[in-house]
This record gives sequence, C-alpha cells and structure tokens, in this order.
Amino acid sequence: MATGEGRRGPDVSVILIVYNDAGRLPAAVRSVLGQTLRAVEVVIVDDHSTDGSYEVARRLAAADPERVRAVRLPANSGGCSAPRNRGIAEARAPWLMFLDSDDELPRHACKSLLLTAERTGADFVTGEVVRVYEDSGTTGLWYPELFADERVIEGIREAPEFFFDHLSTNKLYSAAFVARHRLRFPEGVHYEDQLFSAQAFAHAHRFAVVPWPVYRWRLAAGPGRPSISSSRHLIRNVTDRIAVARMIDDFLGATGNADLRPAKDAKFLRHDLRLHLGDLAFRGEEWARRFAAETVPYLAELAPEALAAQPRDERVCLRLLREGRHAEVRQCARALGRPHLAPRHAVRDGRGRTYWGREVPSGPAADDLDITEWRLTEQPFTGGRIRHEVETLVPEGPLLRLGLRTYDPAGLLADTLGAGRADGLTAEVRLSAGGPALTLPFRYRAAEGAAAPRPGVSGPALSGPDGAGADAPGRDVPGPEAPGPAGREYTAEILLDLRRVPLRPQGFAGRRHPSVVLRRHGLSRSDPLLAPLGLRPLRALLPRAGPLAGHRVSAGCEERGAGRLELVWERAGALRAAAGLAPRLGPAHGAALRLRRRLTGPRLKALVERELWRLPVEKDLVLFEAMEGRGYADSPRRIHEELVRRGLPYRCVWSYTGDRSSFPPGVALVRRGSWAYVRTLARAGTWVDSHGIPPGYAKRPETRYLQTWHGQAVKHMGFDTPELRLGGEEPRRRHREAVIRWDLLVAPSEEFERTFVRANGYTGELLRCGLPRNDVLVRRDEPAQLRSAADARHRLQIPDGRRGLLYAPTFRDGLRGTGDSVRVDLAELVAGVGAEWTVVVRPHPYERFTVPPGLGHAVRDGRGFTEVSDLLLASDALVTDYSSLMFDYALLDRPILLFADDYEEYRGGSRGTYYELPEIAPGPLLSTTAELVTAVRELDRVAAEWAGAHARFRARFTARENGRASGTVVDRLFAEGAR
Repeated sequence: MATGEGRRGPDVSVILIVYNDAGRLPAAVRSVLGQTLRAVEVVIVDDHSTDGSYEVARRLAAADPERVRAVRLPANSGGCSAPRNRGIAEARAPWLMFLDSDDELPRHACKSLLLTAERTGADFVTGEVVRVYEDSGTTGLWYPELFADERVIEGIREAPEFFFDHLSTNKLYSAAFVARHRLRFPEGVHYEDQLFSAQAFAHAHRFAVVPWPVYRWRLAAGPGRPSISSSRHLIRNVTDRIAVARMIDDFLGATGNADLRPAKDAKFLRHDLRLHLGDLAFRGEEWARRFAAETVPYLAELAPEALAAQPRDERVCLRLLREGRHAEVRQCARALGRPHLAPRHAVRDGRGRTYWGREVPSGPAADDLDITEWRLTEQPFTGGRIRHEVETLVPEGPLLRLGLRTYDPAGLLADTLGAGRADGLTAEVRLSAGGPALTLPFRYRAAEGAAAPRPGVSGPALSGPDGAGADAPGRDVPGPEAPGPAGREYTAEILLDLRRVPLRPQGFAGRRHPSVVLRRHGLSRSDPLLAPLGLRPLRALLPRAGPLAGHRVSAGCEERGAGRLELVWERAGALRAAAGLAPRLGPAHGAALRLRRRLTGPRLKALVERELWRLPVEKDLVLFEAMEGRGYADSPRRIHEELVRRGLPYRCVWSYTGDRSSFPPGVALVRRGSWAYVRTLARAGTWVDSHGIPPGYAKRPETRYLQTWHGQAVKHMGFDTPELRLGGEEPRRRHREAVIRWDLLVAPSEEFERTFVRANGYTGELLRCGLPRNDVLVRRDEPAQLRSAADARHRLQIPDGRRGLLYAPTFRDGLRGTGDSVRVDLAELVAGVGAEWTVVVRPHPYERFTVPPGLGHAVRDGRGFTEVSDLLLASDALVTDYSSLMFDYALLDRPILLFADDYEEYRGGSRGTYYELPEIAPGPLLSTTAELVTAVRELDRVAAEWAGAHARFRARFTARENGRASGTVVDRLFAEGAR
C-alpha cells in the first residue's frame, strides 16, 4: 500500500534531538506533525537540558500522545550521537529520519521520500538541504550538483562523489537496514554524521536521490548560539574531524572497502580540511602551529591520487603547511578559490617554471609549489594576479591613515611605474557604506628593497593603440637565461575621512568592501583590500568600542573568515553604516523598515503614478529603458542616438539600475523604481523600451509606448510559456495588462510575427523593420563600427594576431544564476584550439560566470559589456545554443556554431522551442567540446559547408534588416508631422 496510510502504527519515525533549545523546539515538532504524510511519529530525545526543553517536550507529547513521545537522557552527552542512538532504540516505524531542534522539515518531505523508497526499493533515500542563514535571511543549497536529478544508484562505487553528502538528517532510512548493519553514531566525538553516513553508503546495495529539498538547516545568527560546525575557531573542531576521518578509514579497511579511500580522502580534503584552510589567514601564529600539528600527520596517510587531484592553490597551501611555513600558508589561504588573487612573491627556475615563494623549491615541494599553470605573465591586466594588503591602520581623530602594499608578482604594472615616469602609478581606493562610494585617488611608490622586475618578465603589452599583443613577435619570454624573482612591490599611504562616506538614510543596504582600483592603458580593475596577516594589532589600534570623533570604528572580522579588510562604524549612537558587516538591528528598527517599505513600495508608487495623470502630459519628454535599466544599450540606445544626431526637440531621460558607467556624459538619468522614475512615467509623452516597463504601472492614453523587444524567439514566449500557460488566470491577466500598454511593436521578421507577436496576444500597430540595435551590424564596415570592434578587442585584451571566439549561451529555466548554462568545457576548448583563439564568454545577464583559474591567458569575461553588439563586432565566430543572438550574428556573415548538448532536454522541457533546431540551424549542432574544437580548428571548411544553410537562415529571419531601422522608427514616432 503506497505510503501505508491504512497501516497501524507510524510509517516514519522522526528522531528529534534537543539540548537547551526550548524556544525553537515547538516549531521543529510542528514541521513534523504538519507533514502531508500523517502516519508519522516524533521521538523527542532531550540531552538532559537545563533550560526547560524537556518540560516543553512533555507538553508537546501530552498534546498529541498518539504521535509524539518524549524521553530524556540521564546526563548530558555533549554531542548528538547518544540522543540519536537512543532515538533509534525508541523508534517504532519501519522508516527513520533525524531532525535537530533548531531545524525543520519541509511539508512534503516524509511523504515524498517514502514514496520514492517504496517505488525504488532503496535502503535509504537522500534529498536536498536548504541552508537558512538567520543573520541575513538568505538561503543556499547543500552541494546542489549532487541533487540535480532524481536517480537510483546501485551502490556508492557507482557515484563515489556522494561521500560529500555526509549529513544524516537529509535521508530517510529503512529501519531494517539500520538494524541489519547495526548502524549507530559514534559517541564522544563530534561530526558523528560523517561516520554514520559513510557506513550507510558503503553498506547500501541501492540508494535513491531526489532533487527537491527535504530538510531546512538553520545556521544560527550571532556568536550567542554557535553550532559545532560554525565553531571552526576551536582546535577541538579540527581534532574531531580528523578523528572521525580515521574511524571511517578503519571501517573501510575492516569491511573490504579500502578501494573507496581515494573518494573519501578527496571529500576530506575538499570539504573538512578546506574549511579550516580558508580560515587560516584569520588565525594567529600559534593557532596555525597547532593546526599543522593536528593535520600534517594525517595528510601523510591520505591517498596520493586524492592529494594530486586537489586544485593548485590548495596543493600550495598543503605543501606550505607540511613544511612549517605558517606565515606563507596564511598568505596562500587568502587566495583559495579566488582566481585573481596573487601570491606575494613568485620565482622562476632556469627551465622557465614558476613557483610560489622567494626561492626555487626542490624535491616533493617542487611539484606542489609549481604555479606555472597560472601563467602569471600571460594574464590580461584586468584579470591578472595582483595582491593588495593593508599594513597599517592608524586613527587620527575622524581620519584613518591607511598604509597599503601592493604585490605584483607577474610584473603587470612594471611598465607603468618601472618606466621612470615622474607621476608614478596612480590608483584610487573606494569605500562604500550602502550609498555612493567615497573615491580617493593616490599614487604608489616602489617599495624599498623590493626586487625589481628582470628583463622579459613584465606583463603582456595590450593590443590596440597603446601596445602590442601579449604574444606579439619579439616579446621576451623568460627562459633559462632569466631565472629569479618576477615582479615588484608598491606602497602607498592614504588618509580616509569617514565623515565623507555617504550614508543612505535607512542605514546599511548591502555588503561593501574597501577596494583598490588600478588603471592602465584606459582599462581598470578593482580588487578588495586584504587585512594584514595579523589582526590583533588592528584590534589594539581600533577597538570595537571607543569614540573616534563621533564614530566608533572596528577593523577586521576574524570570526566570519572574510578575505577582505572590513570596517564597521557607528554614528550618533546608532549603527548606520558598514563595509562588510550587516548590523544587528532591534525589533523597532525592523518595524520602521517594514513601514518604510509600505510607504515607498511599488503598490503605492503605482497609485501615485495614476494620481499624477491629473498633471498634463509633457509631449516632448521621452523615457528610455533598455534591459530593465541595466544600461545604455540595445535598440533604445540606437533610437536615442538617432534622435540626438537629428537634433530633434525632445527631452530624453534614461532609467537605470545599479551601474551608470555605460551612459554618455550629460544624459539625464532616473533610478528605476524611484519616485523620480514614477513621475517620469506619468508625465512622459513617449516610452521606449526593450524588455518591459514594470507591469504595475499603467500607461495614460496620451502616452505612446514603443516596444522594441530584444531579439527574435527560439524558445516559447508570452502565453506559450509554462508559467502563463499553466499558471492560472491571475498571471495571464497581469501579462495581458502589460502587453496592452504597447502602442507600437518593432517586428523584424515574418517569423517574429508568427511566434512572438501571436504568443503575446499583441494586436496593435507593427513597425515592420529591422531591430534598431542591428543597424551597426549591417553597417559593420563603416569606420564607427570598425572603431567599436577595435575598442572592444583592446578592452578585452585580445592580442594582435589572435581571433576572437564569442561563446554566448542563454539561461536555462529553473537554473538562473547557477552557472549551468556555460556547458562547454573551457579548459578542453582552450587546449584544443591553441594560441590562435581567445575565447570570450558572455552568458545571459541572468547567469553568473567566473573565468576558471588557469584560463585567464585565453578566456575573457564578456559580462562587462553593456552593449552586446560590441562583442559581436569584435568576434570572428559565434558559439551559442538557443540564444536569439544567432539571428543578430547572422547579419555579420561570420560562422555560427551551435553547442547544444542538452538539445533534447531543452526542446522537450516545459519551456519548449518554436523550431526544430536542426531544420533552421545556420551552422553545425555540436554536442561535445571535442566536436566544437574540431569545428573551430576547421572553421573555413565548416563555414563553406554551411554557407547555404546560413544564407537560408538569414533570408528567413533577417530580411527586414537594412541598417536603417533606427531612422525608420524615428521617422514614425518622432519626426515632425509624425503625431
């Protein structure tokens, strides 16, 4: 019987352990009793609490004696193992789950897990965990890559990566399985979950995985309720992790599972040890020594293949740790996981190899400290490895005197300061407190006694008018004749006036960190400052309490393990601003913020906008918005430029969100969603938009709304999407109201009318012309476009002689912001196409991306370009999947390659597509990176082979593109007599 609803007794026993948590225990119990599976019991095991938790547990049991029982241990055990073991003995159901008193179960957790267990015959079922960060209210997922799909795994050897899933609380276990293998939690040691889970994985003939959340893990806010896992500052934390790891080793060896050691050791290195390595930079010298004493002996016992598979920065840290170079370990710890953070010093040997540190290592250390793969001297300036550290921080009344040292191990800056220019290397420091940044320019000087760069080790010159490419002929690459240190050190002293830091009235509005901004050849890069290696002197200089001319200042944040200098200060007795720390505000402040949100929220603003209709419309006022305010781009930009070129008498205002740097000087701006934005919407005679004016705002009858949309459709749009097709009448009503505001819609092709226009139910006037944003692509050979392409290549630092390969995938529904749309193996691509190509990755704005470590010499991040047309013009070929950029790029008559490894899944998913991609494709469909490499290496042949399909594609989708669309729109909408 599915879920056994008619069976006598409970189907699932949830063992809920508690110690001194009376306040949150009822919520945890309610999360079980409120399950959609009614046949559950809660076994509350109190670990001899002293705060009344057991009394609360007894009251809960009395309120529902059929489903709640409470037991109490005779003495506190000091951990989670003893109460869980007692709960196993007390449980009556054939299936078991574990729950902590400060956590909760999602409503369908028990039923969905039990259904899966009964359907699959698994020994246990594991599911996703939602981590709730109570200090910020944000959430995150526990190793989401493990829970991407529903699957059944026939033993851990089929998927050894599940050693990373070492929690016991996100699983439903067969009680018979637990009993058969006598699974119990080890007492007297923390991290008991890890041994229990490792034993369960090793014993299970079959386990199932579900991709939905089955557990809500609350991470307590503040030091008042530290959990075991968040108490990483305790050496006991380290010793317990190692003790449990050794227990797992013994178990694997004793049960004939020693072949699983490399997988388990990889998990220990990447999870348990990695947590502490990342914290080493914020610990004292003595703590680092004790940490080394505990860990180094165990490192010698780990599988060599697990150690060799670690990322390079972690291998460097481990080697420094094993050699007792504790100060350097703490330097290295700041670089973990950060691809653009440099070592302080690097050295080359006579064979052209580069190593971490001041001296060339020998023996086993040479392999671990070899950082040649980082290719320090081949990185672009904007992505190269430079390190900023704060050496001194001295209060002087309302001022802070900040001593800064910058390490440039690759010599990327040497040709600026080292050339003997009188003005030196200029930079600026930026400090923000939730409002606009305070920006202070300063100059560096070469650090006394620092090694000067040797000939041939300066950074790559830039392509473009200021220099040759990184691999240009004649570049002196260090070889056997040039061993030794590479790079320089620079110092500066900066005076910060805290009174000048702008504060938003509502106080802290997000994390901000002091950063240094360097400029070179018209390019800039921003890097966070690092606190000094020792934070104690800072705490002595700037205690957490004490006046500083009306401010109270503290520096550093050891307990959070942040990798940046952090400042917190108070003004007029109330915490108002922070750089790196969110203030803990009381209930009254929270109520005030809620009231403020109601008084400034979108609903009230929409009502006010309607009231402003009482004022006359300003017919010469035009509101422009592109990409939901993300910048000066797309078709609205080209229409605005045409208006300006003609000198027509209109007042143009642009909306923006966040960064305003893409807008030309003198352009009037209003922040999207602000009161000024509301007024502009209400009074403007014309709206010009490429995405969608927020749907809550109505359009007055006198205002004209031109919708240019931002591309043609491959995937389903409008009412064809699942959220509108299946989402009920209310979302469909809102979408109809949003579309009905449009007065004119640019329709670049008949296919666009068949798909997008129909799918959105639009019945208004169509401007049957090309997209204004594509005019520059049609007129690509004109001087202005050639300059744009050259400027983009210069900004991307694509060396002269290299070709640019633009990789622009679209997002996947349900996976926004995960990085999953970047599906090409970039390392394999770079290795395969060689030095002829530089790969520029431009994911969808909804997506995230970071250039992988070690690939900065050949991969560029294209997200900094507000106007995507600049990237299209600068590239020699396009790789995409289902992005509408393929329609725009076809206008350039350059090769288009479609990397569609998930085509069947994408096409057959809930979103779906309008076309069978193989039938319309302008280039080959590729499903592996190896196929992509071959296509790029044989691009001329591929282009010739697909020339006919490319021409048919262009004729079908771009016939209206003639390079004059902007003029057509202006003639219709703005030119004299058009009204």
